Amino acid sequence: MSTPGLFGRRLAPGRWRGPVAFAAVALLLLAVAPATLSPFRLELLSKYLCFAIAALGIGLAWGKGGMLTLGQGVFFGLGGYAMAMHLKLAEAGPGELPDFMVWSGVDELPLLWEPFRQPWFAILMVVLLPGTVAALLGLLVFGRRVRGAYFAILTQALAAAFVIWLVGQQGLTGGTNGLTNFTSFFGLDLASDADRRVLYFAVAVVLGLLYLGFRQLVASRYGKLLIAVRDGEDRVRFLGYDPAVVKTIAFTLSAISAGIAGALFVPVVGIISPALLGVVPSLELVFAVAVGGRYALAGAVLGAVLLNYAKTTFSEHYADGWLYLQGALFIAVMAFAPKGVIGLAGQLRDFVATRWPRTSSVPGHPAASGTPAAPTPGAPPSTSAEKEVTV
Repeated sequence: MSTPGLFGRRLAPGRWRGPVAFAAVALLLLAVAPATLSPFRLELLSKYLCFAIAALGIGLAWGKGGMLTLGQGVFFGLGGYAMAMHLKLAEAGPGELPDFMVWSGVDELPLLWEPFRQPWFAILMVVLLPGTVAALLGLLVFGRRVRGAYFAILTQALAAAFVIWLVGQQGLTGGTNGLTNFTSFFGLDLASDADRRVLYFAVAVVLGLLYLGFRQLVASRYGKLLIAVRDGEDRVRFLGYDPAVVKTIAFTLSAISAGIAGALFVPVVGIISPALLGVVPSLELVFAVAVGGRYALAGAVLGAVLLNYAKTTFSEHYADGWLYLQGALFIAVMAFAPKGVIGLAGQLRDFVATRWPRTSSVPGHPAASGTPAAPTPGAPPSTSAEKEVTV
């Protein structure tokens, strides 16, 4: 039998599965959804996509790097507040104070707020603030070999402390109410359906670019090293690599994606407050990744959209019990689909292969009689044996 040439390998169905799926989802988000959804539903989808951007970072840190981060709300909030501060100053005008500062009795703009009058500074801080905090925290924590449950508890405690600090700074952050009442976003009128549609496209494009970037990163040599750290950190260390640096890079990138998600969330929803950043919202992001499938970046995105869509649907139809239904959904997925929704196809394939093993229809073939073939002297080991050794 002739071996497939280069042209044949390029046309192999498996090589095109990912790009075709990405193109189909892009078509769905950029063409079908804007044409069929009402402005209200499109706005909800924009919010889901913002959460998907944050979930993408968790998929990288947790799914690929094994770092269960329960405090992504901190980075989501840093990006969100950086953008919200600029929007409030832009609306107040030169030399004026944001409305909540006037109500809080603040007479002079705090020094911390002054640089955020510049849009380029706000955009820079959306990336730098969460990235710098995550990098410093990662080097400190991973360098001391803190991992597993201890790392998860630490990040959750960080989220709780951040919320407490925000609530206590009424004149600086708006306290419990946060920052709200945004009317424009870099020239877009947030009260206009047409401009909000443009904002939706911006969110969808950012999600697509980040997904492609993270996917390329996972496929690179660094991505393989990150997965190796997840599966055997001590072995990687013995090979001469520093797992702390590898994990810090992934943790920093996940924080940056959360910061970008928070910055886009502000104009989409129109508010950023401590209630959106605490322990519970951070846990919901992790639940979403678990529901979608944490071992695949696409699963993280899918889980964020599915869980938030379910949350909206349950709350609209079952106002008194939607929270129980959401919890039941999470338990059901974890019980019957531990690899998430995106792993259901693989689970079904394994189930079918186990119940109905494939047999050869060729008379005299060893598989037809159920008798294993005798090994040929000098031949390489069988595929099944290789798999057993690998496992």
